[in-house]
Amino acid sequence: MKLWFYAIFMAWGMFLAIPCPFTKWNENAGARMLAVFPFIGLIIGVLWALIAYLMPLISCPKPLAALVLAAFPWLITGFIHLDGFSDVADALLSRRDLETKRRILKDPHIGAFGVIALILVILAQFCVFLTAEFDRALHIVLAVIPITTRACAGLAVLSVRAMDSSQYSKTEAKPAYRVFLALVMTACFVLPIVLFGVKGIAPLAAAAVFWLCTLRGVKGLGGMNGDISGFALTAAELAGTLILAIIG
Repeated sequence: MKLWFYAIFMAWGMFLAIPCPFTKWNENAGARMLAVFPFIGLIIGVLWALIAYLMPLISCPKPLAALVLAAFPWLITGFIHLDGFSDVADALLSRRDLETKRRILKDPHIGAFGVIALILVILAQFCVFLTAEFDRALHIVLAVIPITTRACAGLAVLSVRAMDSSQYSKTEAKPAYRVFLALVMTACFVLPIVLFGVKGIAPLAAAAVFWLCTLRGVKGLGGMNGDISGFALTAAELAGTLILAIIG
């Protein structure tokens, strides 16, 4: 139980920009940290949906509300996943050999491809929230999207062959952790459809895009790492919110 306590706050400290009240690290809780990743998604999702609910109540201008909602998941995570998105975009779009792509991935400087990809994803997410119209069902579905993407991310990191250079390459997880994350992921895209019908398909779309992007990243870079997880997670959340805008 103590290791689970460490895992929750380790995940909080690593993946949220909200100050963490407990900052000690325990290497033995590494796999558990990924298993509790959906808990981080729950925090993000609830706050994201709450902001979406409050914006019309305070008569916030639509463009400003769209900017806040588009930027919120990046701000609350300290841009960690957006950084991975730009790094992987730089590497994959270079269309170079594997060694060169991995060198580009590790380069702390952003390249032209990364800049272009960031501009496009920022504009796209802003436009999504500029056009989206939310009701109660869509607020709930919006809250579920970050839980879904983080269940996918934890499962991918614990299941897909890691790059040798990845910090997760030596992380060993019990099968129960993978089963738990798979169940959370499945529940996140099944329950909204059962409860809300077509309005609940956004988490399913997010999960599908996550795994497609993960497969693309793993194939192009020869293994899984945290940057690929951030790349896939960013694209998946954009896909999920895009479906919400189309439905709404």
